[in-house]
Amino acid sequence: MGNDTVFRSVRVAIVGAGNVGATFGYALLVSGLASEIVLIDANANKARGEAMDINHSVPLVQPARVWAGSYEDCAGAALTVITAGSAQKPGETRLDLTQRNTFILKQIIPQIVRYNPDGLLLMATNPVDILTYVAWKISGLPADRVIGSGTILDTARFRYLLSQHYGVDPRSIHAYIIGEHGDSEVPVWSLANIAGMRLIDFCAANMAGCDEELLNAIFKQTRDAAYEIIGLKGATYYAIASGLVRIVEAILRNQSTVMTVSSYIQDYHGIHDVYLSLPTVIDAGGVERVLNLDLAANELDGLRKSADILHALLSQVRYD
Repeated sequence: MGNDTVFRSVRVAIVGAGNVGATFGYALLVSGLASEIVLIDANANKARGEAMDINHSVPLVQPARVWAGSYEDCAGAALTVITAGSAQKPGETRLDLTQRNTFILKQIIPQIVRYNPDGLLLMATNPVDILTYVAWKISGLPADRVIGSGTILDTARFRYLLSQHYGVDPRSIHAYIIGEHGDSEVPVWSLANIAGMRLIDFCAANMAGCDEELLNAIFKQTRDAAYEIIGLKGATYYAIASGLVRIVEAILRNQSTVMTVSSYIQDYHGIHDVYLSLPTVIDAGGVERVLNLDLAANELDGLRKSADILHALLSQVRYD
């Protein structure tokens, strides 16, 4: 190797050092994907404290530079992950929450784009589909460079619960949750498979339970998991942090991985101008393409209803 070899540092910026942002920062460090991780938060002391805590694990995991910075430090980042925002307050409507977090994005996004016009944006703040659309509009970036975490978490929960019932490694199960990351999300039962076998065929061949009541119970657990976890411990952050790391890996390593992220949908079975989740190929440029699924009629109806719900909320959001 010659002396003129240059190694380019891989920087990832994280805006928001709350539970999700800090857990993601730690998980990203352990993954070894980034050589530079900068935490940015309106509460500078919180960001400094989280950076210090994460740094103390560096000698035990992967060498990297971790620090609390400012928006200027987004310069040169391969991508900026946004976890900043408010959680829903008791009695607050979804529109109120959306408008409050939109106001926050209007302060954040122009700063990121000012210092890093060439990077990607990855949104994790809820309601993620609406706010990813808002981030895209505010940023002026191409839609393929603005991605939401979408239903990557719901899909992971779905696969985990199926694995628990069927006694199979969740990595050997392929099953998607599509649409909104929220109550209108849609399970794609028609394409769920284990070991290359459609779920219904797997059940028949292996004498496993596959009745409608059982499947509905698994989906209900999937959809309502966040409510249960929040009721038990106040917030969810481990699994979404892992999901964000997986998306980052697909981008930084140009893997062309298929994931149910929230991406811009246009002319998909009559669905237009909305961010929602479908199996999407993710590579170094962001969204490479959205896959066209052979959905059952009821699943397609559910997806359209999910899109309608998102359109209705988005029509009330003021982001310009």
